[in-house]
Amino acid sequence: MMLAAGPRAPVVLGGVHASRRGKMPAAHRMVWRICSRRHIGQAYDGEGARIFGGRWNHPGTRVVYTAATVSLAALELFVNLDPDVCPDDLVAIPAEIPRAVKVMRVELSDLPGGWRRYPTPVQLQDIGSAWVADRATAVLAVPSAVVPQERNYLINPAHPDFRRIRIGKPEPFRFDIRMWKSRR
Repeated sequence: MMLAAGPRAPVVLGGVHASRRGKMPAAHRMVWRICSRRHIGQAYDGEGARIFGGRWNHPGTRVVYTAATVSLAALELFVNLDPDVCPDDLVAIPAEIPRAVKVMRVELSDLPGGWRRYPTPVQLQDIGSAWVADRATAVLAVPSAVVPQERNYLINPAHPDFRRIRIGKPEPFRFDIRMWKSRR
C-alpha cells in the first residue's frame, strides 16, 4: 500500500484510492451504532467484526461499524436481521468524533463495479483491512451499500485517536413493527 505525503494526498487502500481529510467540516460528527442491550459493553470494541468479518474487513481485523444517522444505522442492521424476528432489546449508541480526529474517505467513484453485491466482494474487505493495518486515521468514511448516497464510518479501536472519540449513553431503540408486515 502506498501513502502519499500531505494531509489531503490520495492514499491507496487495497488497490482503491482514498482521500485523506485533515478535519471534519463541523465541530464534531455524531455517528450511531445499534446493537442488542446485552452487547452494550462490546459495542465499540470491534470484536464482532474481528470474529465474523464484514463488508469492509476480513475476519481477524477489528473494526467498529457506525453510520452517519440513527436511521441509516437502523437500515444497516435491518438488512442483516432474520426476516421472522423483530428484536425488542436494541439500543442506539451515539459516538462523537471530534473535528481534530482525521478521517479518510473512500469515494463512490473509486469503488469497483458490483461493490454493493452480497456476499461482499473481497476487494472491499481488502480496502478496510488495509486501512486498519496502515493506521493513518482512526476513522474511514465509506459509502453505505444500503443507501450509497449516505456514509458509514468505520472506526479503528486500535488507533491512538480512538480514545478521543466520545461514546455516548445508549438509548432504547425499537423498529416500527410495520417493517415486518407481509408484502403483497
